[in-house]
Amino acid sequence: MVLRLSSLFLRTLRQDPHAAEVASHKLLVRAGYIRRAAPGIYSWLPLGLRVLAKVEAVIREEMAAIGSQEVHFPALLPREPYETTNRWTEYGDNIFTLQDRRGSDYLLAPTHEEMFTLLVKDLYNSYKDLPLSLFQIQTKYRDEARPRAGLIRGREFIMKDSYSFDIDDDGLDVSYEAHRRAYVRIFERLGLEVVAVSATSGAMGGSRSEEFLHPTPIGEDTYVRSPGGYAANVEAVTTIIPDEIDFSNATEARVEHTPDTPTIDTLVATANTKFPREDEDWTAADTLKNVVLAAVLPSGERQIVVVGLPGDRDVDLKRIEANIGPHLQTGGEVIMETANDADIARNPQLVKGYVGPGLSTGSPVLGTEGSTGLLYLVDPRVVSGTTWITGANTSGMHVFGLVAGRDFSWDGTIEAAEVCAGDEAPDGSGKLESARGIELGHIFQLGRKFSDALDLKVLDKNGKLVVVTMGSYGVGVTRAVAALAEANHDEKGLTWPRQVAPADVHIVAAGKDAEVFETAGRISEELDAAGIEVMYDDRQKVSPGVKFGDAELIGIPTLVVVGRGLADGVVEVKDRVTGEANKVPVGEAVAHLTELVRG
Repeated sequence: MVLRLSSLFLRTLRQDPHAAEVASHKLLVRAGYIRRAAPGIYSWLPLGLRVLAKVEAVIREEMAAIGSQEVHFPALLPREPYETTNRWTEYGDNIFTLQDRRGSDYLLAPTHEEMFTLLVKDLYNSYKDLPLSLFQIQTKYRDEARPRAGLIRGREFIMKDSYSFDIDDDGLDVSYEAHRRAYVRIFERLGLEVVAVSATSGAMGGSRSEEFLHPTPIGEDTYVRSPGGYAANVEAVTTIIPDEIDFSNATEARVEHTPDTPTIDTLVATANTKFPREDEDWTAADTLKNVVLAAVLPSGERQIVVVGLPGDRDVDLKRIEANIGPHLQTGGEVIMETANDADIARNPQLVKGYVGPGLSTGSPVLGTEGSTGLLYLVDPRVVSGTTWITGANTSGMHVFGLVAGRDFSWDGTIEAAEVCAGDEAPDGSGKLESARGIELGHIFQLGRKFSDALDLKVLDKNGKLVVVTMGSYGVGVTRAVAALAEANHDEKGLTWPRQVAPADVHIVAAGKDAEVFETAGRISEELDAAGIEVMYDDRQKVSPGVKFGDAELIGIPTLVVVGRGLADGVVEVKDRVTGEANKVPVGEAVAHLTELVRG
């Protein structure tokens, strides 16, 4: 059916919405695709729903092509399954919870692992039932502390989540590769450039993990890649670990008076002035920076963590968040923050600006020897035998010549430092380059975390009960719409690719004569009968200038102007992206446009 602007539920805006920062947010609202309902929550209007449906159709087709079957779970879920997997508390403030009139606890689903697992457990019990792949396209809810950028980070969003169920790890490998190929096809068909990068699984657990990032300066994810083909989210980059050093002949460490040196820069300046080396100057790389952080656990408790790393590097809190889980006696997502004054006050052994590890030549504070209970982790570059200048845990004092493994120990290593452009790729494939992107998809081998917790087992060929192994695969559907808008716009408005545009052809009746509207209406109906999706601007009392402005803002790929050219028996066919225009005889317009759309 022809979309007629005279009756379409649509109002375009000339001004950007308040507080909109990115192009997709501005244009999707201005062009009448979405409307803000609350922070991070949007209503979908008719044009937006048409784009959304086309994105979903591509996803459904590619999931069906790998044999995945669609199901649909409720968004309102009971507490019990999430209690069993500990995620009721692990999610912390990130979920919306509520009670019914009887006082029973529920949550608005942030994700559906538990429900998929329990459904398969309820219906299947034999290896003959596997492998199995199920998916859904469903609304998710997460209580984002700072929703931003319109659809890119919201509190309510649509996601395709799918899960594979296999009898063993070999089967999981096959399922994973099938999903990976499907994702490549999905983004190719949508016309979205993506880079597949190694990633961490975070609180979800699992092993092999990859993200599909759409490169864009407004992306929230930073990733790196090398000329030799290495690509990873910075959270998943592994540091090249130096060899350990023989310290049997190393000189003894010494404590020196270094007043007014609470920063690395002031420390290096003082070291070169008062304690110079004969061979070369001291640099920040010679210092061991000990950063005091607070791990905010899902329970709200703040656990102090001290991270030691070379002084020429800054900490990356997101990298620490992604890798600290194994070091804490808790599950779920952890938020890392710089320790505040109250945190320091509760731990008076931490001398601000002069924090060091547990010292044999000073006061033991951190690490496994003489520990006061604080977790002390170090960057992988801190290996046995490396020598450092670092805090002496006394105001105005630093230790010179402190040897790792001899003078201090640590509770574990963690990828904590920022990854910098120019660092060597872990696989030796060249120097890293940094870029930003929007995460559109994430696939990972979930393993047996949820099947173990929820007792999903089947009988194998020998009649023995075995735990099913799972894979988890997500695509951000609403986020894909935002990414498409980010990638396809100009200064005038949106420029949708044809495969996701709300219509194929936008016909504008530009004039007041009845013949203009009659011709435009006839072309619209004939195109519709031929299976071409048409938007027809049939508004009688709207100027051509306003109509053209709306057409450019809405962004349908082909614009047809029926107006002054009728006097010469032609209409104008214009490409929204290139601006190229051609005059086509009226009698040939339908055939020309049909061929143009169908390619």
